[in-house]
Amino acid sequence: MRICRFNDNRVGVVRDQSVYDVTQVVAEQLGTFSYPLPRYDPMIAQLSTLIPLFEKAVQGAQPIALSSVKLLSPIANPGKIVAAPVNYQAHLDEAIAEKETFSRHHVRQIHESGLFLKANSSVVGPSEGVDIRFPDRRNDHEIELAVVIGKKSGPVSAANALDIVAGYLIGLDMTVRGPEERSMRKSSDSYTVLGPWFVTADEVGDPSNLSFEITVNGEVRQKANTRDLVIDTPGLIEFASKFYTLDVGDVILTGTPEGVGPVKAGDKMRATIERIGTMDVDVR
Repeated sequence: MRICRFNDNRVGVVRDQSVYDVTQVVAEQLGTFSYPLPRYDPMIAQLSTLIPLFEKAVQGAQPIALSSVKLLSPIANPGKIVAAPVNYQAHLDEAIAEKETFSRHHVRQIHESGLFLKANSSVVGPSEGVDIRFPDRRNDHEIELAVVIGKKSGPVSAANALDIVAGYLIGLDMTVRGPEERSMRKSSDSYTVLGPWFVTADEVGDPSNLSFEITVNGEVRQKANTRDLVIDTPGLIEFASKFYTLDVGDVILTGTPEGVGPVKAGDKMRATIERIGTMDVDVR
């Protein structure tokens, strides 16, 4: 199933080029919460209950043209965003070659540097776009497969890692180049774009062989396949779970391939991942 969040925090099911509003189902099932609020995403936590109810609701709902809605981040409450640096060998080679852009501190192999966290305040949906925070510095696009955790987990083996995955998204890990730590340069507001919708794991199948690309103003900048990951998706989940409890709704960004490049206000990005979809993102 493809589930989106749109307009004024409505929830919809995406079928072809239409959205079917199922917000009422979510409202009835999720109820209210007392303080302290949960650290997980409540909708993802009840996904197994919601999906059959969504199926029934779609049958009686009027289709809304997908082109007419404002797409927000499908995951409204990610507790944390865990990201993988230089997780494609060709991108590592690219970074090493561009000494003026990537310092030695930022091009260590992923096994050496480990993972990093992005602020959840940086999350937006594709229709919200990217606001360039530092126009006097280089701001790069980085397309990545994004993984959504569906079951709370402590340390989990790679062999069992996909059992805790709820589904997948396209992620744009926008980046300000400079000397600061990654988590700071990549956590400005709107620098984590998630969308265009959440695709349940059963529709994606094996995440280790997905083609993807991003264009800027129609020019292909990055084009690769997840089979080229240094640490694959199950391995990343295992790696992350050794350090963090993975909560429902947490997002793991799996890394970006070679071809990262600058964007500026007025540019239009189009990101596509096989079996997930395509999202258009404006830069302001």
